[in-house]
Amino acid sequence: MKYSISLASFRKIEPIESTLSKLARQGYDAVEMFGEPKEVDIQKLKDVLGMYGMPVCGITGMWGRSSGEGWKRKILSSDQALVQSSIEYVHDCVKLCNLLDGEEMNICLFADESSSFFDRTHNVFSQNEKERLARKAVTILAMLSKFASDYGVKLVLEPLNRYSTPHCSTAKDALAIVRQVNSDSLGMLLDTFHMNIEEDSFEDAIRTAGTYLKHMHFADNNRKMPGFGHIDFATIVQCLQETCYNGYISFEPNIADGDYEHATKSGLDFVRALMNGRGGDDDGVRPKESQPISSLAREKA
Repeated sequence: MKYSISLASFRKIEPIESTLSKLARQGYDAVEMFGEPKEVDIQKLKDVLGMYGMPVCGITGMWGRSSGEGWKRKILSSDQALVQSSIEYVHDCVKLCNLLDGEEMNICLFADESSSFFDRTHNVFSQNEKERLARKAVTILAMLSKFASDYGVKLVLEPLNRYSTPHCSTAKDALAIVRQVNSDSLGMLLDTFHMNIEEDSFEDAIRTAGTYLKHMHFADNNRKMPGFGHIDFATIVQCLQETCYNGYISFEPNIADGDYEHATKSGLDFVRALMNGRGGDDDGVRPKESQPISSLAREKA
């Protein structure tokens, strides 16, 4: 199994050089570059990645509230200007992914909140409206998949929880769309944080995705690194192994400040131990909250 982590988690914390220097020591195989192509100096980024020997596995799409520009990235909007802007955004990210030798980019489906008639708290949303927007998504994703294929990049459709967008919130929702697109350049991404809210069973969701599952995002129920919350990652890992999943496990935690090294290292070690058939709560492998490594180092100094 290969392990990566999203640089979007560190984007507002510190310069990318500082993040890479820390992650490179911790044993990650790759990183996901955040999808803001207009902010990137390609050659400088490639030099820094090369300096620390960190390849890029793909691009984290900055959809919704994950970015200041995310509000206008709405593939399902009724405003054709927003749809076209969203398509161009994906094009730019695909090109960035290609230049960085990455493999994939995640797609999330957002529409106009004012016309959706849903209550974000309780997910009141008509199935008919959901199916209508899904048909629109199929048409657009078919075009985007063809574009991505020309650049050697795969798109992965990511279901999000109801508090983000209700248009594609489960593995079943995503599978229905991916099957209709029927392209080798479109697969699925499942994120344990969103799955914890929306899925009846982690195992059933993974098995539902089947061979369409190309990428995994790992974060605990509290958006921390795996092992710092209550999600049963032992079951998830076992199911991934049983289904012969061979893509990346990419961590996507919320990072509050620069003192994150204990969490990113402990979470990675926790999942690796589970992959190797070791660990679990009873064996004391689950990491515990503690002082960050950098703070301890300062005290010892």
